[in-house]
Amino acid sequence: MLLKERDTPEGTLVSVCDPDCLGETYENGTVTLEVTEAFYGGDDAESADEDRVVESLMGANTANLVGEECVSVAVEAGIIDEDRVLEVGETVHAQLLWLR
Repeated sequence: MLLKERDTPEGTLVSVCDPDCLGETYENGTVTLEVTEAFYGGDDAESADEDRVVESLMGANTANLVGEECVSVAVEAGIIDEDRVLEVGETVHAQLLWLR
């Protein structure tokens, strides 16, 4: 999985995607999801295992996840509610906002 963390004025933003999703565009009716190199990849992104993804999501203020593997990791860890996962085209997407 590709993991990217960045500090914003609102706190830590984490983006995670499955490597095969990078560069793809998914559509479902009026919803379009672009998995761009700028947001999910680039030199600041790291290859991460399940433990690293969970650690990063637990420290995030907000997060965006795209792909079956990374979303499943977050669901299994109890971070994302499975009923809130969106199907967009051939992939899944979840967003996280911790209210702290």
